[in-house]
Amino acid sequence: MAKYSEQFKLMLVKEYQAGKLGYDLLAKKYGIKSSTVIKRWVKLYEQFGKNGLLRKRGKENYPVQFKLDVLRFMKRTGSSVMETALHFGLTNPSMITAWKKTLLDGGVEALDRSKGRSPMSNKEKNERNKKEMTYEQKLERENELLRLEVEYLKKLRAFQMDQESYLEKHKQRYHSNSKKNSN
Repeated sequence: MAKYSEQFKLMLVKEYQAGKLGYDLLAKKYGIKSSTVIKRWVKLYEQFGKNGLLRKRGKENYPVQFKLDVLRFMKRTGSSVMETALHFGLTNPSMITAWKKTLLDGGVEALDRSKGRSPMSNKEKNERNKKEMTYEQKLERENELLRLEVEYLKKLRAFQMDQESYLEKHKQRYHSNSKKNSN
């Protein structure tokens, strides 16, 4: 994916807000493959101002509980990734998609793993944090993981039993969601 400067993003947002061109025409004019990127920039600008368009230089680490809260909110409300990001003040919606994939692939514990090699001091802190977790917190964590696993297995079983009707059912849901979000 191409990286765009903050000035370029701001220029496109201002041009969109002037009302002369829509998302698709702006994307064509500037050679951007998808108008979705411009939509995201406009929404981020409207929510956070110029700071919404800034690229983050350092990686921000979010606690596992925060990630789970974000994913639960998205599931419970049926919000899009963009709506969820704006609700929680996140300027990078694709991060939520990555969290969701990580959760489905590796469970709750995978959300706790940071990328790359962590310094020795962080390992000690992680061990202390795990020891400080109460029995009730451990049970709640395990319970959430099991709930997600059961939900995943149910969907997998439904898909395996009748792939065509499963896909048709979910295509309609996503299609109706996309109509809702296009406003």
